[in-house]
Amino acid sequence: MSRRTTLLGAAAALALSLALPVRADWDKVQQTGSLKVAVYTDFAPFSSKEGGIDVDLAEALAKKLRLRLYLLPFPAGEELGDDLRNMVWKGHYLGYGPADVMLHVPVDPRLMAAQDKVQIFAPYHVESVQLVRDVKAMPAFDSIDALAGKRIGVEKVSIAGMVLLGEGNGRFRDNVRIYPTAAAALEELKAGKLDAVLANRSEIETVFRGDPAYPLAPAVFQRLPRNGWAVGMAVKKGNEDVARHLQAALNELRDSGELQAIFAKYGVRAVQP
Repeated sequence: MSRRTTLLGAAAALALSLALPVRADWDKVQQTGSLKVAVYTDFAPFSSKEGGIDVDLAEALAKKLRLRLYLLPFPAGEELGDDLRNMVWKGHYLGYGPADVMLHVPVDPRLMAAQDKVQIFAPYHVESVQLVRDVKAMPAFDSIDALAGKRIGVEKVSIAGMVLLGEGNGRFRDNVRIYPTAAAALEELKAGKLDAVLANRSEIETVFRGDPAYPLAPAVFQRLPRNGWAVGMAVKKGNEDVARHLQAALNELRDSGELQAIFAKYGVRAVQP
């Protein structure tokens, strides 16, 4: 065998060995026949025991990829990094996970730079914090100053609760009512026990579905991003081929209108990043 032939063979073998890891992640998913998708529990309207936007999106993605859906619901940890570790790149120490992909991950440059073991991609919705009010109790709302003296509901351990309780050195704190979920606060608003609720727009829309008696309005706080924040997906770093197939499937769902229909099913307006 000539030296040239040997070198060419070695080069081909090296190229093949470098290419295999890129395909291996997708080949492994195909071999199982299932797409394992991690979604949060108790996170209506996106995911709960009754289903939700992310659950339906997971089903639609699996169908596009010609795979069965294997759903992995999990409770949120104290930090997003815990969720990414348990559900994306390592798995929980109790043996739960990891999944092939996790949904509803903030697509934020700082987060992406800080997470060296995951790939965050495919933004599919823009979320924002809004104020919904009872027009009888609050005929108008033009700024957060209008909240003075009003009974405002928020979810515990939420962005809305954090910014409202911290605003102006706690000037609204005495009038804030804290609930286990945004849905619980919104039900109290419907019952007339609150004047307004500060929550994510999607959480509000799925409950009131455009009821003019409960209008929504942007709530401007210094610590809130004015244009909201995008949410997308995360896979383990190195699983670029899985990410590529998921991105292509999402693009097809958006182009066909299926993604928007999933959101509309729950009364939520899909906002494209």
